[in-house]
Amino acid sequence: MGKKIAIIIERIDTGLGGAERSVIELALALSALGAQVTILAAKGQRQAENLRILCGDKPGKRTCYFTFAKALAKHLSQNHYDIIHSVLPFDFADVYQPRGGTYAESILRNAASYQNRLIGSYKKLTAFANFRRAILMRAERKLCENPNGPTIAAISQYVAQQFKQHYAVDAERIVVIPNGININTKANAIEADRLRCQILVRLGIKETDKAIFFLFVANNFRLKGLSALIKAMHLAVGCETANVAFLIVAGSGKTPRYYRLAEKLNVHKKIIFLGPVKHVQDLLSISDVGVLPTFYDPCSRFILEALAAGKPVITTRFNGATDLFVDNRHGKVIDSPENISSLAEAISYFTDTNNIRKASEVIRADNLKEKISVNRVAKELLSVYDCISRKKSDRQCMQLS
Repeated sequence: MGKKIAIIIERIDTGLGGAERSVIELALALSALGAQVTILAAKGQRQAENLRILCGDKPGKRTCYFTFAKALAKHLSQNHYDIIHSVLPFDFADVYQPRGGTYAESILRNAASYQNRLIGSYKKLTAFANFRRAILMRAERKLCENPNGPTIAAISQYVAQQFKQHYAVDAERIVVIPNGININTKANAIEADRLRCQILVRLGIKETDKAIFFLFVANNFRLKGLSALIKAMHLAVGCETANVAFLIVAGSGKTPRYYRLAEKLNVHKKIIFLGPVKHVQDLLSISDVGVLPTFYDPCSRFILEALAAGKPVITTRFNGATDLFVDNRHGKVIDSPENISSLAEAISYFTDTNNIRKASEVIRADNLKEKISVNRVAKELLSVYDCISRKKSDRQCMQLS
């Protein structure tokens, strides 16, 4: 019989974002390896045998940290788990794995994404006006200061460095397990063809035109660097290349200000805003390059999905997904989203189909698809769980002796 594992997350709804999808995929991967996994959530809209909603009777979309903690304490007093794995900063957990990195770093990088010193300073000063965020950051700091607190499972080297820098956490307490995704999700050929026809019509181009499609997928367009990308498109379009770069923007971010920027820079005819899409694999199958010049991303699922589809990628050093590919081999890593010229150079580089082909070939040759699989993540986590279980057993033996 495999270990009984509880994974704690505030809400379970795949429509919310990458963290929720990642937890569901991880639970499935751990279960496939024989673990008995139960997801403990405060709220949720997904029905599943292994899901327990603990605060479903409470009003509102969000649940107070302390209310959830109380509900968890009650559940855990009545149910035994070998390992408690939490996405939220609860110090009674065995493993703390924040999907969004540290709260301290997210505040700093969110402020930087405004690209305005005054606004950035204001955002940092008022960060704790958000009562919920302030509580979570204090809980995270307390968890880190407790030498007997949870093992910290960082989803990238970038996140591991955040814990060392902001909280002075000892390196021995941190284990880096790079993020992973379900690599078996396939594109729907019919839907992909429909999307491609729609895109060609809206851009006013033909199949025979020498178009290179760069795909940007995000919900927070500001934080993920869309302004910088549009400015880089302006520079890239001005370069003489054999093929023409076009940008596909997908996601639920607000588009008017970005369309106005594209109009101002006269690249609006090279950019299409699709809005939210259900299956990113459909778009990736008809795109050439994945691009995310983000100001902050602990480990972007979109970049991993692009690599899994065999597509070269462009992103920044503020994306933990850079752990899983090699700069100038599988894609390009820009030092900052504000380095517009470097971003434009990367776009121009991939307007050459030979460069796309070479990068795609080595992505396959280097077996990146298996390296970014959530199955690899599950295996590494099980090893961490085993180590924690052994330490627990040793402590119990010492107490009994």
